[in-house]
Amino acid sequence: MPNAESNRIEYKSELNDKLERSVVAFLNTSEGGFIYFGVDDNGKAVGVPDINLTQRQIVDRIKNNISPSVLGLFDVAVEKVGGVPVIKVIVSSGMEKPYYIRNQGRSERGCFIRVGSSVQPMTTQMIDDLYARHRPVSLGNVPAPRKGLTFEQLGI
Repeated sequence: MPNAESNRIEYKSELNDKLERSVVAFLNTSEGGFIYFGVDDNGKAVGVPDINLTQRQIVDRIKNNISPSVLGLFDVAVEKVGGVPVIKVIVSSGMEKPYYIRNQGRSERGCFIRVGSSVQPMTTQMIDDLYARHRPVSLGNVPAPRKGLTFEQLGI
């Protein structure tokens, strides 16, 4: 594990009210990232008091407080750092950008992006640009590798 936070790694000694901001920032970047809970800002493992409860709280908050839906874009795992169990949240870059904190809406107060090792609010222009490029993910938008299939061939 690297010793310093970066554009893809964030450390949190405990679960706090900035979880959603960090997840949204990673979802809105091109590579996603990792959030470690139970690790201080210097990269030293300090542990998490109730690892199972904290994992459930993290999953519930990410699932319920971020839009559009992020199911399938994150995972939560336990990892040992220096022999101390910590929680690692793996966040993929999302395809339905901009992601935002649901109760703040698609605004500067709800949309964030990762800049270096910090989380920054997105400007209205950045939000509008991302939204303009947004194409809802549906079967109608997925290119077909074989375009000449008939319904009979598809078994429908």
